[in-house]
Amino acid sequence: MPDFSLTPEQESLRDAARKFARTEMAPHAAECDRTGRFPEEVYRKAYDLGLMNLNVPTEHGGSGLGLFEQCLIVEELAHGCGGMTTSIIANCLALEPIILGGSPEQQTRLLDPFCAQYQLASFCLTEPSGGSDAGGLSTRARRSGDEYVLDGEKCFITNAPHASLYTVFATIDPALHHRGITAFAVPRSTPGVTPGPDEDKMGHRASSTSTVRFEGARVPVANRLGPEGEGFSLAMRTLDQTRTPIGALATGIAQAALDHAAKYALERRTFGKPIGEHQAIQIKLANMAQAVRAARLLTWYSAWTIAGGAKGTLESSIAKCFASDTALHVADEAIQTFGGYGYMRAYPVEKLLRDAKLTQIYEGANEIQRTVIARELLREYA
Repeated sequence: MPDFSLTPEQESLRDAARKFARTEMAPHAAECDRTGRFPEEVYRKAYDLGLMNLNVPTEHGGSGLGLFEQCLIVEELAHGCGGMTTSIIANCLALEPIILGGSPEQQTRLLDPFCAQYQLASFCLTEPSGGSDAGGLSTRARRSGDEYVLDGEKCFITNAPHASLYTVFATIDPALHHRGITAFAVPRSTPGVTPGPDEDKMGHRASSTSTVRFEGARVPVANRLGPEGEGFSLAMRTLDQTRTPIGALATGIAQAALDHAAKYALERRTFGKPIGEHQAIQIKLANMAQAVRAARLLTWYSAWTIAGGAKGTLESSIAKCFASDTALHVADEAIQTFGGYGYMRAYPVEKLLRDAKLTQIYEGANEIQRTVIARELLREYA
């Protein structure tokens, strides 16, 4: 059975992330949410403190942290701001295909620069014609001598306007469906690569999101990650690794909502006493606390399972799905606890609700997660 008592090193990591979230992220969260500003100064500080590139092996200059330690850090960062956390951990998603599928030469050439100095990378899978159907990509990759020519468009790409490298999934033949998908590392400087303007989003507004167009972009064969046709498998293996920290991110948002609601329940008075002494509010807080702790334990269990060598598809899907549903519900209940003030932008809980919503959508919408959960579950009974 897993033992989730933290080692001194894990406690230190969590404390460092918590301090950074409280002192560097939270003070700017409301302003960045209001204006949509991309707070690069915060991200550079996160890099300086070793809070980026968490999954990059130490031999390439990264933190080389396990999935459990990553979850400890991500939850604390998300307590400060969900949108900033999305941009801080985006390198983990974008670089994971290189870690999993890159050759030793590719890993040295592509990973080392991200740990030598502050840089951002983007994971380019989703397209305008479909996100959940990852096997039906329309972005084409045509072989031309020692190069591939990429044509197509990706959308909802985190950090795309600021990235120096894109990990791109394209098909060599749409008729092959998922068997034609191939992965590439594409530098931003490649002619024919054009990121679009920032999207005006409902939440996570401190994080930059845009389209990326590829128009005759020539990529060397040396930048292909793995063999032709192995890109779909690489993308799914990547998401099996990165989905669990999204559960941690959602848990951090939920914990922030619970913290705000509990503090407000002690301060706000009605009928001569704090509202926290009213049974209706106590029941809300009790249910919120149960859900947050369950989300955290499911996330930790997923990380523990994958660290033990399991593929983790079932566990990571359960953790991400439950934690993100919990984040939305707990944020909604926090607003209800605040009453009319919770609906006002001067108070922090309405932002948490908007930030929570995205966690149900990205890294695989929860409808897809439930399909994955059912499929994996039924395999156990077949």
